[in-house]
This record gives sequence, C-alpha cells and structure tokens, in this order.
Amino acid sequence: MKFQLIFPKWRKLEGQTTFNLPPHGAMVFAATIPDYVEVEFIDENLEEMRFDNDVDFVGISMLLTTQIKRGWAIADEYRKRGKKVMFGGISTMLHAEETMEHADAVFLGEAEGHMEQVFNDFRNGELKKVYNHMNDLPPIEIVGPARRELYKRDLYYHKGVQMLDLFHASRGCKFNCYPCAVSYLGGRKFRPRPIDKSIEELETIDNNRLFIVDNSLAQDTQWEKDLFKAMIPLKKKWCSHTIEDKPEVLDLAAQAGAWYVYQAVFDTSDYIKRRVKQYHDYGIGVEGTILLGLDNQTEDDIKRLIDFLLEIDLDLAEFTVLAPFPHTKAWTDLRKQNRIFNYNWDDYNAGQVVYHPKHMSAERLQELYQYAWDTFYKDETQEEKMFKLLKKVVSREIEDGTFRKRRQDLSKTSFGRNVKNKIA
Repeated sequence: MKFQLIFPKWRKLEGQTTFNLPPHGAMVFAATIPDYVEVEFIDENLEEMRFDNDVDFVGISMLLTTQIKRGWAIADEYRKRGKKVMFGGISTMLHAEETMEHADAVFLGEAEGHMEQVFNDFRNGELKKVYNHMNDLPPIEIVGPARRELYKRDLYYHKGVQMLDLFHASRGCKFNCYPCAVSYLGGRKFRPRPIDKSIEELETIDNNRLFIVDNSLAQDTQWEKDLFKAMIPLKKKWCSHTIEDKPEVLDLAAQAGAWYVYQAVFDTSDYIKRRVKQYHDYGIGVEGTILLGLDNQTEDDIKRLIDFLLEIDLDLAEFTVLAPFPHTKAWTDLRKQNRIFNYNWDDYNAGQVVYHPKHMSAERLQELYQYAWDTFYKDETQEEKMFKLLKKVVSREIEDGTFRKRRQDLSKTSFGRNVKNKIA
C-alpha cells in the first residue's frame, strides 16, 4: 500500500527572514504507520504537489491554522481523482468540523497505538469519518523516534546553512496560557518521555543542531536536570522554549549545549531584565517572544516595551499579534465580546490583526506591529543578528570537536557573504 503524506504550504509573513524547518509532527505521525505501508512525504513549502502520482491513500498533516485552507484544497483535488484522504495534526483538531467537509477521515488526538486500526479499516473499505482519541492519550513510553529519513534533507538549508532538526522530550503542559490551545489538545498534564528513550532518539539524529520543540521544559526541575545531564555527552547544540532560571538548571543546560532559548517578554520588569542577563551569564542566547495586542496593553505600553527590548541585550526578537485560535481562552473571550471581525484562516498567522483591540483600533495595532519589527532591527537586520548567533555556535562546535567539514564555513555561504557585505 502506498500512502502519500503531505505538509501543506502557507503564506509567510512579509519582511521577515523566512526559512523552513523539517516538519516534526508529520514525521512523528509517520513513525506510527504500519510497516507494510510505503510512505512518501511531500513538504509543499519546498516541493511541487504531485496529484497524478500512484498512491492508494492520502494523509494531510496540518500544524498551523494558516495552512488549513490550502490543506482542504489539496484534499478536494485528490478526492476528485477518487483518492481517500485523511487529515491529522494540531490545526485539524482545532478546526475539526470544517475539515470533515473535505475529508474521508479525520484523526483527532495522538496517533501512537491507533494507526493499525485506521489502516486496517482503509484496507477493508470501512474507513470511519472520525477517529477521536483526544481523551485517549497513549502511554508516553511508546512514543518512538520520528521518521526523519522521509524528508529530503538537502531541501532544508537557508542560504547555504543547514536548518535545525526538531525533537521533543515531553508532551503536554501544566500551564494554561491565554492565547494557547495546548490544554485543549493534550490536557494540562506534563508527560515527559523516559530519558533513556529521548537519548536513544537523539543519538540517531545526524544533525548536531536541534530545536527542542516541547511546550516548556520548565515543568519539572528534577526531570529537567536529569535530561540535561544525560545530554551532555552528546555535544548537541540546541534551542528551546523557556527553561527554568535556577542556577543549577542553567549550568546543566549550558553544559548540555543550550544555544539559545525563547523567552516571553511580557513587561518591562526587573524580573525580565534579570532573566535575560542570567541566560547570557551562562553563555546562552535569548530570542525574545513579544505578544502585542493584549487587553492590558495601551499604545504607550507597547512603545515602552519596544524601547525596553533595546536595553536588555536580546540576541533576537520575534513579534506577534494576538491570534485568537479556536479552543483558546482568547477565542472564547473575544467571540463572546463580538470583537473578532475576520474569520479568513489564511490571516491567522500571528502577523495580521483579526480582532478589535481594547485600547486602539485594529489598524493602529497593525501599524505598531510593523513599528516593533522596524525599530528593533533598525541598526542590525534580523539576518545580521542570526549570523552572530550562528558564529557563536560554530565557535563552540570547533572547541568541542563537533564542527563538521561537510558544513560550509559560514563566511563562504551566501548567507554569510550577504551579511558581511551589509555590515561592511
């Protein structure tokens, strides 16, 4: 049996440095497919769709809300040609009812332990419209390594620099942040993978640079420390979402290869200033993640926040506007208050204002979003700041003997040459 697995393309935000990372969720899903199934993967962000290929069954993996309309269009075309189509992934779960109109089957939840039944149903002509396992989470111990051999590694370069591989050491999140849907998708229970299983998978990843995609590593101090201790001998270099700011955790993270972390910057407090300095004291870079448009923000608040970012020595900053994704507290509140005016899912990319802010017009918030990007990167472009982070990680790789000659010298890549010319 031939199974076509597809990751739909989406429109990238204008004016930002864009690159494509290997899709992790699709590769984790692929690991659950029975051995007798031949799987071909297409990342439409980097490859042309091939509707006339000889396949028996089609799967569409959707991560982002801004992908879903394209995913539906792909499904419609395959179904016109007589192919059965199944959807899965995060945005499938967030938009399940709409997606059912374009699907022969919709899979909701985590796939481990369930795909044998789905593919048996397909072979027997008994495919169900909905497979709902959202309240039937699999034992975390059975989560296996992602099938990274399915994606075409040569495609995942940005101007001559190989992009990071993705990896996860846990699922779930005990927090319940206002704009986040994780508690709906997987409950509010932190579910760490056994550390020996995580290390086994890390040892199979050829790429030395990783993005650990866990919702938050700062959920269990002892597990966090044990994971970092176990990672030290691997000499990987990685970025992640927030880790705890305890000195013993930061020290182990640095030893384990922490390259940079994403740190939410939500106010201008000394706490944020101290956290950024702490990371830097341990040689860990910081990319600030700044959410604009919350109800407690006035126009002056946003301007002060942007000024503050220039004072605290962030290595990078990523600005987003609040996107009220379905099944979040933000969605519930703004819908109840009749403040959402745009339901075009293509615009739910965290860069387009789709609701009426509390203290300003939607148009003004859109202007402040652009002002934030322009102001922070006024003296150094995003590419120039990224290049500095890359140079740091290369220096560390040379020091510990993990730099690979098959990787080009950064100064000789098109990325490095362009940045050096700009700086000069």
